[in-house]
Amino acid sequence: MRWGMVIDLFKCTGCGACAVACKRENATPPGVFWSRVHIYETGTYPNARLHSLPTLCMQCDEPPCEKACPTGATWVRAGGIVLVNNDQCIGCGYCTWACPYESRSLNHSDPRPYHPAYGFNPFEERGYISHSKGVVEKCTFCAPRIDRGDQPACVQTCPSRARVFGDLDDPESEVSRLIAEHDGLARMEEIGTRPKVFYLHLRERLTPEPPHKRPSPHKRPSPHK
Repeated sequence: MRWGMVIDLFKCTGCGACAVACKRENATPPGVFWSRVHIYETGTYPNARLHSLPTLCMQCDEPPCEKACPTGATWVRAGGIVLVNNDQCIGCGYCTWACPYESRSLNHSDPRPYHPAYGFNPFEERGYISHSKGVVEKCTFCAPRIDRGDQPACVQTCPSRARVFGDLDDPESEVSRLIAEHDGLARMEEIGTRPKVFYLHLRERLTPEPPHKRPSPHKRPSPHK
């Protein structure tokens, strides 16, 4: 099994619900975002258009972050999910520089316990990766949710159903079918990282739209034509 995700850019509205769901699910520290939505513009006035590009860890089959890590803190678990071992991470930042997708964050904040008076954190009790100051964090494809048989939080939350999650090695899975039928593309495939996050309509979204013919603002169209 090789977990992967497909994001339909024609369905994505740029609402940011995925980023909010990720932050709520993983209780990431202030300033640390495992999921982001980039808003960008194509074309020129008066034919400019705003588009959205959701980003997260691409969960590469050939992760450059793993090769750059000097302590072995970055590792790949079953299903091809790239994780970080907090106990081994020394916060050197080499992996963040090696990641071409800018999907890693160095946590500069002390973890805030949910119940300071009792000194424990329910987040850890649920089996999630705890947060530690001075270590690198990133998207985990919501590995604890996957282990329970659930979908990643961003996939489950997306109101426009722009995200689909499943097994890339299963040709009958929905993710495999969408990639095959709609020419799904991964970002920066040419650098050999072999990402497991694919986008539908990526070419259209990154290509400036052709200018449209519009009537001159100084001439009104004839009502008889």
